[in-house]
Amino acid sequence: MIGKARQNESGRRLFLAGALAACCTVPPALGDSGDLETGGLSFRDFAIADRGASFHRIDSTFGVNGANPAPSRVIAIDNDNGLARIRYETIRTEVSLPLGWQATEDWERGVGYSGDKRYRMIVWRVDFAFEGVRDAEHYAATKGGTIKARRPTTQAQARKLRDGTFLIVYDNAPPSQGDSERRVVFDLVMSKPGNPKEGVLMTLGVPASDAERGLKLLALLKSKLQIDW
Repeated sequence: MIGKARQNESGRRLFLAGALAACCTVPPALGDSGDLETGGLSFRDFAIADRGASFHRIDSTFGVNGANPAPSRVIAIDNDNGLARIRYETIRTEVSLPLGWQATEDWERGVGYSGDKRYRMIVWRVDFAFEGVRDAEHYAATKGGTIKARRPTTQAQARKLRDGTFLIVYDNAPPSQGDSERRVVFDLVMSKPGNPKEGVLMTLGVPASDAERGLKLLALLKSKLQIDW
């Protein structure tokens, strides 16, 4: 059954924008440094000062294609910096999320989302060979083409960041059910050091009107990401 589930997952990662929904005119993605920049924002700019209560109160679930997620483990609450440190055990990854968010996971992904679900993040492990591509660069190019083939109005732009991570920006796709406006989606595709056949994908979907802030949040998420390779 696990093998069958993995087969069903192949291609879903390449079409994850369908779950998070993307669109809009995208702001400049990079600063002069060739990397993502926070623009002076911190986690406090996205947080609700509830001292981490939201992470212990999962009032609803957000999954992908019928997944049955469970609450993720909270490692630490940093009230001064407006963030919680979360451990996704199933993918051996730690992230920092703004206070006021929630975090769940299932057998293959970690999910984080704001209390109103307008901001949504998913972190996956990626086997590039299983996905039918050579490496992170090939994946970035292939995923954009796959999205456009299924939704011709959607545009995708990919760029290699200074540290070798690939950023993909998705433009002009319809919102998901429950969204009140169009959205923009950012993908970060990261390779395992010393093994280009494996990697991690972080996807962040935000409302179109918050695209610029969402990109800065992505920079914050990236800066705190820790992966047990």
